[in-house]
Amino acid sequence: MTIQGEKLNHYGFIVDREANKIDIKKAVEEMYGVTVKEVNTINYHGKRKSRYTKAGILTGRANHFKKAIVTLAGEDKIDFYSNI
Repeated sequence: MTIQGEKLNHYGFIVDREANKIDIKKAVEEMYGVTVKEVNTINYHGKRKSRYTKAGILTGRANHFKKAIVTLAGEDKIDFYSNI
């Protein structure tokens, strides 16, 4: 995402699974003071995980999550590292 942010003006965020594109656009514009041109969302299904222990095999899965790819309009930039 760092290369896409520098060259293509795309930024990635992990968002609430219930959030829609309109909610994501409003939140990014409000938080960072930029103009959002486009929002793409991707739903990730949590992978199954298993491990071997003394008590036997434990199985489970990682959490599901949603990722948003936000494209900014014009020359707008988001500097995530300004607070460090």
